[in-house]
Amino acid sequence: MLTLYHAPKSRSSSIVVLLDELGILDQIEIRAVTIPRQDGSGGLDPANPHPEGKVPYLANGDDHIRERGAIITYLTDMFPEAGLGPLPGDPKRGEYLGWLFWYQGVLEPVAVLNFLKISHPALEATFRDYDTAIQRLDEVLRDQPYLLGDGFSAADLLITSPFLFFGEGMPRTPAIDDWARRIQSRPSMARAAAIDG
Repeated sequence: MLTLYHAPKSRSSSIVVLLDELGILDQIEIRAVTIPRQDGSGGLDPANPHPEGKVPYLANGDDHIRERGAIITYLTDMFPEAGLGPLPGDPKRGEYLGWLFWYQGVLEPVAVLNFLKISHPALEATFRDYDTAIQRLDEVLRDQPYLLGDGFSAADLLITSPFLFFGEGMPRTPAIDDWARRIQSRPSMARAAAIDG
């Protein structure tokens, strides 16, 4: 059986939303664990098998998956009938994977650096700056409702997560704001919030 190690109101909440979108909440055990929080609360949980004590962490028998992009790819490949991630051979597969990796390799680092007011030419050459990352998203979302076109995908769920979590703390364009509102209005978001309490 699939087991998700999850800390409510954390990065793993987006995986709970994905489980709902995939229609597999009844096929997975969600184990609540604690994690160290930025405000000093929480702490490492010995019940959490993640090697760094983080979430989300997905176990499928002897197979263990960490990092949201990897978990999303694993689950959307495992449950393709939901249509949330293009499979190998689909002409949108590369674009889908590109967005998942772009999130963790570009958007999240530059958002953290922007929040902390840290800038350096080497960082910007490596990751881009926040405005450039936002411009990239805006270029796509001005012309279509979702990252891959007309249909919602798990890439939308991952990349919109910091805009939803941090609200106005994540500056955005009107097109990005409209996209975030579309994602927030999905019924799965309310159901996952209820699971988180």
